[in-house]
Amino acid sequence: MERLARILRKQDLSVTVTREPGGTAAGEKIRHLLLDTRTSGLAPMAELALMFAARAQHAEEVILPDLAAGQIVLCDRFTDSSEAYQGGGRKLGSKPVHDLHRALVGDLEPDLTILMDSDVASSVDRARRRNRAHSKTNASDENRFERENRAFFTRVRSAYLEIAKRETGRVALVDARGTPDQTHAKILEIVRRKLHLLAADAKS
Repeated sequence: MERLARILRKQDLSVTVTREPGGTAAGEKIRHLLLDTRTSGLAPMAELALMFAARAQHAEEVILPDLAAGQIVLCDRFTDSSEAYQGGGRKLGSKPVHDLHRALVGDLEPDLTILMDSDVASSVDRARRRNRAHSKTNASDENRFERENRAFFTRVRSAYLEIAKRETGRVALVDARGTPDQTHAKILEIVRRKLHLLAADAKS
């Protein structure tokens, strides 16, 4: 996402880079609660509600104001992730996710969603390596979801793929099994077409 942002900025576009859960002071506190392995016994609906509490604040404080100011907002995860993780992984189904989205976020949705798909084992291994590296440089521990079993992540991936099948005009599915450079080049081409940009150097 940071590489994409750098390329877009080189084309004189104003870009906001943010993430969920998080993106605001309140949202980052909720993120710590949600992702910390010490948060045990959290009911699936409570987990979903916390995700949307962070999202509602994020939309109000960051996303909507920056969109209104003409910024391109690049967000690492949004409601699709709640549908995949809580709807699919936690077996809550799509309806409570969609209901909360309408109630708390309204009709806000991405113009384009990049879904990077890989096999479950590789995806979880990559996330665990990232979180181990994060834990070495930060006091926080963000491994609560990564400690789930393979069946959980298989349900998450299936839910993501169902979203991609349903939202063909918005979701672009990218095979992320190659190198980071190969995946970046695929993403850059999709974004370039979406924004009608001139070809850019994918190595930037």
